[in-house]
Amino acid sequence: MSSDLRAFFDAVRPAVESSLDSLIPAKTTNPSRIHEVMRYSTLGGGKRVRPCLCAAAYSVWHEDWRPIIPVASAIEMIHAYSLIHDDLPAMDDDDFRRGKPSCHKQFGEPMAILAGDALLTFAFEASARCDGFPPGRLLKAIAALGRARGTPAGVVGCQALHLGFGGPPLTPGQLRRT
Repeated sequence: MSSDLRAFFDAVRPAVESSLDSLIPAKTTNPSRIHEVMRYSTLGGGKRVRPCLCAAAYSVWHEDWRPIIPVASAIEMIHAYSLIHDDLPAMDDDDFRRGKPSCHKQFGEPMAILAGDALLTFAFEASARCDGFPPGRLLKAIAALGRARGTPAGVVGCQALHLGFGGPPLTPGQLRRT
């Protein structure tokens, strides 16, 4: 990574972390346990590559990248949700994530599922609050987030294929199109 990009990422990461901290309810907000689980899985870890790339793309056309931080934070919440669900026993059954017990190991499967679901929901709410886009573009960005996470070619669709629920195996050409 170039030193300019590294410096840019180093500037964006704290803004994303602060945004996530303010977007995800405090551990003391009822129902407190779910917020504790969401915060455990989202805050204080990870390289924040996805939100940094979002801010970098935005900065190509806009001098100030800060208005895009809610969408960049939403992307990180969606990533955290996908990791929580991917670690579940029904998926990859991972015991650790980012050097600590995976969410379901720390809090149990039901709370992990709910935390992932809540993070996905909060992500779309945070995106909708972004003032960095004209409304028409914001709707397109939110729709793109949904497509990237859903089916047929999003993360959920690919996870279904990974687990063998997608029908016949895909050819290399089909994989490139998804």
